[in-house]
Amino acid sequence: MAEHIAGSEEAFVQMMNDKAKELGMNDTTFKNCHGIDEDGHVTSAYDIALMSRELLSNHPDITKYTTIWMDSLRDGKSQLVNTNKLIRTYKGITGLKTGSTSLALYNLSASATRDNLSLIAVIMKAPSTKVRFAEASKLLDYGFSKFSFKNFGNKNDVIQNVNVSKGVKNTVNAILEDNAGTLIEKGKENQITQNITINDNIQAPLKKGDKIGEVTFTLDGQTLATTNLVAENNIDKITPFTTCKQIIYSWVDLLRS
Repeated sequence: MAEHIAGSEEAFVQMMNDKAKELGMNDTTFKNCHGIDEDGHVTSAYDIALMSRELLSNHPDITKYTTIWMDSLRDGKSQLVNTNKLIRTYKGITGLKTGSTSLALYNLSASATRDNLSLIAVIMKAPSTKVRFAEASKLLDYGFSKFSFKNFGNKNDVIQNVNVSKGVKNTVNAILEDNAGTLIEKGKENQITQNITINDNIQAPLKKGDKIGEVTFTLDGQTLATTNLVAENNIDKITPFTTCKQIIYSWVDLLRS
């Protein structure tokens, strides 16, 4: 696969190292594409967590495969068994990957989701396969018992109505540009404050999706999340013609009343 994608293993390893740098995996250096022990081929638990998060965030369908316990090939002649034993025992498990070598011993990146909170636990150099699963379970249990995911709003939620000058309409809805939420220690959900900032002197023409402000969520003076507020729809600039048309419509409405 490496040769097919990059032309050679060396070129593919360079791609791996470039991607690791992009993800902020500062303690990682790849020397080969298969993971077997080699001088200088190193990583850290934090870096594996970063890589695991990238995989789960951008390729969520991977969990369709990482949660399969057993499967078969060649009309049932070959059996495949998932080496991640947590698939059968841990509530909410979604994967992810085991690994072992004579030097690295037993390793695991375990991922799980409960109540919209997704966690990753990385175990490295465990003395046995039993220990790596037990320690990963402890880490995940700790995370789920101490933290929760607080959802502040979803993409396109209306936050408030905003005045617009020089437009065919006088107002526009300010909506969330993206989903807003964060990890928070349990018990502090009601202590979060919301601060809305709207741009000064918003004028037409205004395009749908133009930034017109932002909303910030804080806890104890520390920013938890910031999301842009954008225009829900287009607002055309008013012209002499549209002004006359609006006056005529106003007169018609008065005559009808």
